[in-house]
Amino acid sequence: MGALLWLLIPVGAGLIAAVWSSWTMRNRKTGDVAELAGYARFRDAMEKEHSVSEPASDPV
Repeated sequence: MGALLWLLIPVGAGLIAAVWSSWTMRNRKTGDVAELAGYARFRDAMEKEHSVSEPASDPV
C-alpha cells in the first residue's frame, strides 16, 4: 500500500502539469487587439511628449 501511495505523487504531479500546460497554451483571441491599441496609445503619448518639450541646454 505504501508503494502505491508513493506512486500517486508523480502521477498527481503529471496531471497538474498537464492541466497547467493546457491552460497556458489556450487560444487567446483578444490579446493582440488590446496590445496593439495600447501600443498605439503609447506611441501617440511619446510623440506628444517630444513635440511639446524642448531640449534642455547644457550649463557649462
